[in-house]
Amino acid sequence: MKVLLDECVPKRLGRLLSEHDVVTTPQAGWAGITNGELLKRAAKDFDVFVTVDRNLAFQQNPSNLPLPVIVIHSRSNKLKDLLHQVPALKQTLSSMLARQVYHIGALRLIDLSSN
Repeated sequence: MKVLLDECVPKRLGRLLSEHDVVTTPQAGWAGITNGELLKRAAKDFDVFVTVDRNLAFQQNPSNLPLPVIVIHSRSNKLKDLLHQVPALKQTLSSMLARQVYHIGALRLIDLSSN
C-alpha cells in the first residue's frame, strides 16, 4: 500500500511501516500545501493519507474525500508518543479502506448522565 505521511508526522514513523511504501509530504515535494489540495494530489499516487492533524477531519467534507485518511490521536506528534498507536495503525492499513476518516487512539467520552 502506498502511504503518504503528513508533514506533521515524524518521518521515522514510516520506518515502522516497512511492509508499505511510505513517503512523507516533504519528500513528495508538497510541503506547505493546504489540506484540500494536498488530498487531491495524494489521491493520484497514494492509497491512504496519515496525519496527526485532528482538524483535518473537520476541515474536509467526509463524503468528498478523494482517498482514505487516518488521523492518529496522540499526546503529541513526537515519535515516542505515536509508538503506542503503531499496532492499531498497522491493523487499519491492512484492512480494506473506504474514502473516509479513520481515527486511531481517539479518546471515547463516557456518558454519565444515565447513572
